[in-house]
Amino acid sequence: MKSRRRRSTSARSSARCEGGDEALLRLTNRLDATERPRDSLRVHLDEAAAALSALGPALRESLELAAANVRTVAEAQLDEVQREVRLSHEQRVTVREVAVGAAGVYAPGGRAAYPSSVLMCAIPARVAGVKRLALASPPGPDGSVHPLTLAAAALCEVDEIYAMGGAQAIFALAYGSDSIEPVDVIAGPGNAWVREAKRAASGTVGIDSLAGPSELMIFVDAATEPEWAGLDLCAQAEHGGEGALVTVATEAAVLDAIEVATLRVAGERPGVGDAPLALVEAPSSAAAVDLANAFAPEHLELLAEDVTALADRVTTAGCVFVGPYGATAFGDYVAGSNHVLPTGGAGRFSGPLGPHVFRRKIATVEVSAAAAAKLAPHADRIARAEGFPVHGESAMIRAEKGS
Repeated sequence: MKSRRRRSTSARSSARCEGGDEALLRLTNRLDATERPRDSLRVHLDEAAAALSALGPALRESLELAAANVRTVAEAQLDEVQREVRLSHEQRVTVREVAVGAAGVYAPGGRAAYPSSVLMCAIPARVAGVKRLALASPPGPDGSVHPLTLAAAALCEVDEIYAMGGAQAIFALAYGSDSIEPVDVIAGPGNAWVREAKRAASGTVGIDSLAGPSELMIFVDAATEPEWAGLDLCAQAEHGGEGALVTVATEAAVLDAIEVATLRVAGERPGVGDAPLALVEAPSSAAAVDLANAFAPEHLELLAEDVTALADRVTTAGCVFVGPYGATAFGDYVAGSNHVLPTGGAGRFSGPLGPHVFRRKIATVEVSAAAAAKLAPHADRIARAEGFPVHGESAMIRAEKGS
């Protein structure tokens, strides 16, 4: 063993984005702020406060309602902060949860705005106890971040706002730059470039998920309003043509009615993408649930009658909407559930974004002298069996002192 002294340094301080702010601005102005280039990544919080003040009263009321519902559901998810376990040999193990120091939120932007995504990511982070919250969102061609995004940031009391998007924004949040301190966790949806950047940065920072194209599966019966179902399917197709849309029923005639209604709705609304619609006839409602559990859709709507019992059998969907009035659109905006959900089958092992994404567990072990005397022989036997005798000695020396 060699003895060396080193100064404590941040593991990421020497790995900041190559080119720093200059490179980030160059990419931002080339890809996003094409008409009025920016000279700074930072957006003053006064701009966000002004955007919130400028909102029409009706829209502000709706955003505040959405924020309140998301906050209430997030607060209900907080586990007991600390659990203490006293074991039979008199040692004590305490497991506590603490918030990460800093979190980054990515909100897609440019020509469109997604204030709902700001709410869905920033509010759980605040509920978790995160002290520093940074938002990145690409500016539009005029160099400005969309006012709705800024208003949502002000509503969530975001600490820092940066006009930058794409993969470069994710790397800047993960590694830092001249003016941006790195964060510990990054959350928020984005395009394929953003998704792959999150994948590459994962491990350096925590991420919420690798969300892909939006998915919707609906289970319908003869009592389902075909137009309602068609609107729900077409609403998901507004995200583009890559998402999976699946309709399941136990009767072929029901599937035919839904198909006709969906095609009619799509034909009347130019913003609906050309997403493929799968129509599946299941032998029973139980088989339909089995199919849903195998597919693990991002959203699952049970639009048929008497489906409460079926909902209890669903185990893998990102979010389940029960009954004819349970449109996915409510979950996307105001119901209080989070719209950042697992896609591509990830519902088999993950769930909605919540405060847990921004918290981590720490274990504390307290071993008394008496406990050391009782536990050391067992630790010694296991350590020697694994070929680590010094581990055993480390425990046994305490046993001698404590006996």
